[in-house]
Amino acid sequence: MCLLDAVAAWDDVSIRCTATSHLDAHNPLRADGRLAAICGVEYAAQAMAVHGAALASADPHANPPPRAGFLASLRDLEVNVARLDTLGGPLDIEAERLGGDSNNVLYRFTLHCGGELLMTGRAAVILDADAGEPAHRP
Repeated sequence: MCLLDAVAAWDDVSIRCTATSHLDAHNPLRADGRLAAICGVEYAAQAMAVHGAALASADPHANPPPRAGFLASLRDLEVNVARLDTLGGPLDIEAERLGGDSNNVLYRFTLHCGGELLMTGRAAVILDADAGEPAHRP
């Protein structure tokens, strides 16, 4: 499921994406025909994932395999609207990498629509959390 339409800009520490899928009646995150604002976390998580992939592919000598990221925690989450599907324009999703290492990353993110702040927060992501774990447990 890809909710983002485009990457507007990115650099070593941040990414800005746009999306209009919140207006799609067939958005897979809708429940009872509505798209709750908390679903904005998924938009932010996808922007973070795209940023990680862009950083990994930026080295022309490396060809790293894709890494799975798991949202470990959300902090300071502020949601200023009840729903996303009632907004009239595209979403602007921004994520800024605050720090991390090869296995853990901390991002700050915001969602805007037409200049209105919809959501802000911080997310901790663990990469390849199940690496080294047995594929099957009895």
